[in-house]
Amino acid sequence: MYKLKIRDHCFVAHSLKDKFFGPAKDLHGVTYVVDLVLSSQNLLEKNIIIDIGIATTILKNVIKNYNYKNLDNIEKFNNEITTTEFMAKQFCEDIFHELEKIKFPTNKLDSIEIELKENHLASASYLKVI
Repeated sequence: MYKLKIRDHCFVAHSLKDKFFGPAKDLHGVTYVVDLVLSSQNLLEKNIIIDIGIATTILKNVIKNYNYKNLDNIEKFNNEITTTEFMAKQFCEDIFHELEKIKFPTNKLDSIEIELKENHLASASYLKVI
């Protein structure tokens, strides 16, 4: 299996509106280190999974939807608890849609994975198998 990994970061604010989350139920900020991993059993014509520049641009396009924003104020997240796990899946789905927009042959990929690192101790990820 071939894998390509691109890294960036994203600053968000949010509140996890449930007593279950203790102090995180109140508004707070987080700096995610965002790792995008694309995997494939086979390489494309030029012996790549995807051009690194294209993958970097796609990740940046997804990040700009959330960077420096309060997730509580984004309409599509109304009534959602925007945990790191939830956001990992959202980023993953957004990456898939960006790939479709540029007509990338997503059927050539085996998976898209997003890992969001909250800090050096905690992270969450989502793996979308294609």
